[in-house]
Amino acid sequence: MASKRKFEEETQIDHLSQDVLETLLSFLPTSFFFRLTSVCKRWKSTTDSATFHRACSRVPAREPWFYMVDSGCQSQSPVVFDSSENKWRSLLQVKEVYSDFVPVATSQGLICFHCRAGEFSVGNPVNQSFRRLNPLPPDTKSPIRAVALMSKDEFFRVIVVSGELPKLTFIEYNSFADQWGTETSLTTEANNSLETDERDEMENCTQYFLSKRGDVVSADFQRSPPKQYSSILTIEDNQDEILHFLSSSGSVIACNLTRKVFSVYPTLLPEFSDYSIDLIESSGRIHVVLLSEFLETASLRVWCWDHSTANWRQTAAMPPAMSHEFSGKKVDINCTATNRKMLVCANSAEMCRYYTCDLQSNQWDEFPAFHKDGVSREFVSALSFEPRIEASIS
Repeated sequence: MASKRKFEEETQIDHLSQDVLETLLSFLPTSFFFRLTSVCKRWKSTTDSATFHRACSRVPAREPWFYMVDSGCQSQSPVVFDSSENKWRSLLQVKEVYSDFVPVATSQGLICFHCRAGEFSVGNPVNQSFRRLNPLPPDTKSPIRAVALMSKDEFFRVIVVSGELPKLTFIEYNSFADQWGTETSLTTEANNSLETDERDEMENCTQYFLSKRGDVVSADFQRSPPKQYSSILTIEDNQDEILHFLSSSGSVIACNLTRKVFSVYPTLLPEFSDYSIDLIESSGRIHVVLLSEFLETASLRVWCWDHSTANWRQTAAMPPAMSHEFSGKKVDINCTATNRKMLVCANSAEMCRYYTCDLQSNQWDEFPAFHKDGVSREFVSALSFEPRIEASIS
């Protein structure tokens, strides 16, 4: 009887029109879809179908995958953490020509990579399509401060912010034109409360202070290669594009690319404090993730900038039972988020942990380390992206 019912169900599916079948398949989680393509040739043929890609593009959002990066960056096959199933997944090895590229920015289903030689590439790790971008113009010689990626349908832009405070510039790559635009200067926003002389002094020389553990610590903010150019790109209600990044001293810099000005947010802690900080985007807004220590304990909190009060407002916090483990271990945090789901990589010489947080419910979970063939692999950071089969770089 069971065999007969199974046969009838398979026959009913076979009678579906191709459009209806592709629409149904488009709503499946990406990992489910790849497993089901082995069912039959007809289902596998949808992978390259233009109508199937259009159906996928109409799905408003997908549960994020977290593209993990180890200290060797791209030395091994890429690994992602699938938040829809809470599982580790190994991806196909990136082509040899891109083996020295490090992921630096994401947008929807695309990832932007950068190499030490200064080149950029953009690709979709799900369908293994990549494009190597034209080199930056030769007159762009200032040190890169931040890189952002913005994609929509078959179009994408790469934004690069360069220079030293207060002399910042930005330049954009347009995928339709397949070229970089003109470098544009950013000026200090008129109503910014930044004390320019004091900030310039802070940015142009290395400062040292004595931490509460008695260590001599540099105030210069050191980041791992994948997070060195990390930034958050948001769009305000008035459609202004704001690119946020962390300065060398850990200050949050906001570059309004539409009005071509920049400003500095008020700091959450005193300048000479021992802490780790990172930026994420959730629901279109900038958030600061801050790990600090006080009175022999540690706290990890998430703050959002409140425009109505011009102040930082706490939106989430790791349970003290979890964060207390960080106390005294000199932990560095690297964070990423998509929609309302955040991932935190916590690393030190003594520990390596990974946590997810639902920023809406403040639900925190730790997930296990990655093992393959009996060998563990530790990751220092991650970038979140939506696993979209249809995301194109053409």
